[in-house]
Amino acid sequence: MWKWLAAAALIAPPALADEAGDFDYYVMALSWSPNWCDREGRARNSPQCAPGANYGWVLHGLWPQHEYGYPQDCRTSVQPPSRGQTAAMADIMGTSGLAWYQWNKHGSCSGLTSQAYFDLARRAYDSVDIPQAFRELNRDVTLPASLIEEAFIDKNPDLSPDGVTVTCRDGAIQEARICLTKDLEPRDCGADVVRDCTLQSATFGAID
Repeated sequence: MWKWLAAAALIAPPALADEAGDFDYYVMALSWSPNWCDREGRARNSPQCAPGANYGWVLHGLWPQHEYGYPQDCRTSVQPPSRGQTAAMADIMGTSGLAWYQWNKHGSCSGLTSQAYFDLARRAYDSVDIPQAFRELNRDVTLPASLIEEAFIDKNPDLSPDGVTVTCRDGAIQEARICLTKDLEPRDCGADVVRDCTLQSATFGAID
């Protein structure tokens, strides 16, 4: 029996790679840099966490998404980004390494060239008005995670409660995820994305 299973495995067709451009909408993930640095970034000696870097919400990624699930690591014929292209994203993504990783895992599924994808990601990031209170946070606080979502919606009236979700990790605010159409218009997230953190006392670290 085992020999038969081994033979079947040898002749079974390989899994098809996700097809670039085949998706329904985008999820823009904004990571709260102080919390990421406290959890793992400083241990990695990430330049994102260097003294004086002063990052708040950074662009974790712009992710092509299906109505349920998402493609990743798509096979594409377009050229990968240059070092200059990834370095140019560090001002909003924290590091060029993150830009490279995000292109490989998610940008390759967009159906765009690397430059067009990064341009779109920057437009998405610039389209959201970050609440001023987040920009000026100079001490650690604990708060209900729902307040983060409410602050984004208050500052961006086109966003709906189902179009923004806030995630937590290890008791701390991790990300704000905003769902957008392919034209970067706000829309409701799919059911698998709307998973709001329900912590009433989530840590929200100060910007260094």
